[in-house]
Amino acid sequence: MERVSGRNDTEAHLKELGKSIRARRLALDISQETLAHLARIDRSHMGKIERGERNVTLLNLVKIAGALACRPSELLIAAGL
Repeated sequence: MERVSGRNDTEAHLKELGKSIRARRLALDISQETLAHLARIDRSHMGKIERGERNVTLLNLVKIAGALACRPSELLIAAGL
């Protein structure tokens, strides 16, 4: 039987996803503010996503990936998810 993820697992997943988004953004040499603008997400919300403080909706993940010129799956794979 598969184990159900607990709160700590969820928080770790969000932090790893945030790290993968930040790494891609930095590799493209764009600011967090620019990424937020391109993805049409509030800058403070983007910061919380990158820090793993917010659960990212599928639609926001798609918008972020589009702004980073990659597929959502690439961000998830980079996060080990």
